Amino acid sequence: MKLSEQVRPISYLKAHAPEVIRQLGDDRRPVVITLHGEAKAVLQDLAQYEETQATLALLKVLALTNKQVEEGEVRPAKETFARLRARLSNSGI
Repeated sequence: MKLSEQVRPISYLKAHAPEVIRQLGDDRRPVVITLHGEAKAVLQDLAQYEETQATLALLKVLALTNKQVEEGEVRPAKETFARLRARLSNSGI
């Protein structure tokens, strides 16, 4: 995807908003909006935005996990599963 092909001035957005919104849903490519020739915003289909947010959340979890591993804040799997089983049996699940 070439983002440079998806650059539109704000005046275009004002004049063609429904068309731009439909295009976002159809091809799921973001649109860069410029103001006075400078990129200022990105419009993105809602489903694509939600996917992006989910991906970022997973990446944050991975980064936190890597940090914990580097700092030695890990337990053996056998110990962890034993603790989980104990919690579950105590909670009546």
